[in-house]
Amino acid sequence: MAIRRIKAFFEFEAAGGIVLALAAVAAMIIANSPLNVWYEGFIHAPVAIQIGEFAIAKDAHHWINDGLMAVFFFLVGLELKREVLIGELSNVKQIILPAGAALGGMIMPAIVYLLFNYNEPEFWKGWAIPAATDIAFALGILSLLGNRVPNSLKSLFGLYCYF
Repeated sequence: MAIRRIKAFFEFEAAGGIVLALAAVAAMIIANSPLNVWYEGFIHAPVAIQIGEFAIAKDAHHWINDGLMAVFFFLVGLELKREVLIGELSNVKQIILPAGAALGGMIMPAIVYLLFNYNEPEFWKGWAIPAATDIAFALGILSLLGNRVPNSLKSLFGLYCYF
């Protein structure tokens, strides 16, 4: 019975956004409480995969950042491929606006950052920080809105993720 409810929840389109929002709230609470020590211990715990002589050993932070984010971008890439082949972006004319918006959404924050730091050359290396987006949160928020958001907007965010 409980498994059916859990399965039904995750079939709900907004489930990913709900889980992401709850995880973000939980992370902020833990980071600003005495549980922070536990979190730091967990995130820096060594995690290793070993097959015979071959071993990869990193802390949990690196596995999350490098491993799970690679899986996330792979899934976004598959979704984008589907959109390009048979979806909202299957026509070149339909790709131009979202691609331009995605590029502009990256280039303009970087330019603004460089203009604000024009007289501070040691800060110029930070131009990529405002150009980056937290695409997981953006897609999570879009999933909360469900069918009220057109697929083309979701495709735009997917495209933005890859530019």
